[in-house]
Amino acid sequence: MQVDRRTLTIGAVAALAAPRQVRAAREVTDSAGRKVALPDRIGRVFAAGGPAAVAVYVLRPDAMVGWPREVRDEEKAYVLPGVRDLPGVGLITGRGDTANVELLLKTKPELIVDFGSTRGTFVSLADSTQSRTGIPYVLIDGRFEATAASLRLLGSMLGVPERGEALARYAEDLFARVDKAVASVPEAQRPRVYLARGPDGLETGLKGSINTEIIERAGGRNVADGGDQRRGIANVSPEQVLLWNPDIVVTWDRNFFDRVTKKPDPVWQSVKAVAEKRVYLAPTAPFGWIDRPPSLNRMIGLAWLANIFHAERFPFDIVKDTRAFYKLFYGVDVSDADLGTLIAWADGNPPGIAARR
Repeated sequence: MQVDRRTLTIGAVAALAAPRQVRAAREVTDSAGRKVALPDRIGRVFAAGGPAAVAVYVLRPDAMVGWPREVRDEEKAYVLPGVRDLPGVGLITGRGDTANVELLLKTKPELIVDFGSTRGTFVSLADSTQSRTGIPYVLIDGRFEATAASLRLLGSMLGVPERGEALARYAEDLFARVDKAVASVPEAQRPRVYLARGPDGLETGLKGSINTEIIERAGGRNVADGGDQRRGIANVSPEQVLLWNPDIVVTWDRNFFDRVTKKPDPVWQSVKAVAEKRVYLAPTAPFGWIDRPPSLNRMIGLAWLANIFHAERFPFDIVKDTRAFYKLFYGVDVSDADLGTLIAWADGNPPGIAARR
């Protein structure tokens, strides 16, 4: 879910068809405190955006009607066979609001799920969409601190409370272990971290935003501190990065990673993290470990970053722990070849997993 939101392109719904009426059998309260009537059994779910698609996939892959965008070929090995070829149906929320209203209605969902912010703007959008389409629409809190409660809530809504409980306990255990490892490290001694987005590395996430909260939770200090309550994504200059001079740079853009690790230009050569070879490439399949989208996929990224920042306090086996996470959350057994491709260079080693064992 992105902060940049335009009015839902669903304004023409009334002209297309009368609102569908989903037979209600129970009333639930979503993360925004909204009372929403749901059918007793939910068989078809429309994910409002990327974060919601991950959440629905993790809990009820069989209920998905499609993806915001089609799963790319290089991502399919990490997604269940019965779901990886679902069509791209666009998104209701986020940059672009690409969902086609007619297609949305044709997918005949019994529930629309959004996962992320529950601020007033999103409440208004949910209320408007639900009123115009007749399809129940729930908002689920996507902040890290709400992860366990949100898993239990959405699991109950989707009719899989046991699954929601199991994943919630995983999240609680991970957060507890990370918090314990980080607690003994004074703030001033935590690494200063820059999240480099895009091929030039000059887009980043401001401290406190949902896009970068993973840095602070893993025990790092985000150098991109707006200092004035600003959140979200920002563009910065090379000079600003030099002034910040981070200890660690994290990116998921291979073009940028190659640029600064193979033949760094003069600007990046002067950055401490680059000079000391502390630039890390986060895996991105089937979903990003750091962001893109900021959803449940960040659980594995949190463990990975905590190990990078505090290796002596937080152990992490990138082969064993990645396999376990992908099995539990995504339902897939990852082959050696696909695992090697996934984590290539993520821990400073060349492609392949033999050296990591």
